[in-house]
Amino acid sequence: MDALHPRLLVDRFAETFRFYRSVLPELAGATLSRGNAEGPYASWDVAGQGILALFDRAALASALGTDPAGAGPAGDGVMFVCRVGDVDAGYDLCLRHGAVPVSAPADRPAWGPGLRTAHLRDPEGTLVELQSY
Repeated sequence: MDALHPRLLVDRFAETFRFYRSVLPELAGATLSRGNAEGPYASWDVAGQGILALFDRAALASALGTDPAGAGPAGDGVMFVCRVGDVDAGYDLCLRHGAVPVSAPADRPAWGPGLRTAHLRDPEGTLVELQSY
């Protein structure tokens, strides 16, 4: 179970994919678990645990209905992903503690069987995804 992992939001998906596909096996013993250079998503695991994911920045913005430029002038570069037991309860908890809503809890069958997500920004503006599947 990959409870926590970084997800890099990238503009040059194919080039970034090829870089991590080339270096992660030797650097971290990681294997590609999903995706290819065509994108928009790819992930690597070590011993069944997610260690890194890539997501095409424009594809994510389109799915969330947000501006690809993100929160700042350079746009989002990373998203903190947290697997939770109940996306709706986690979303409400985060809002009560100062998070800014981006995308309300929603089922995302196109992203994976049984996947449900919500997106928020922490007080610093970092994009956070809560997910369950």
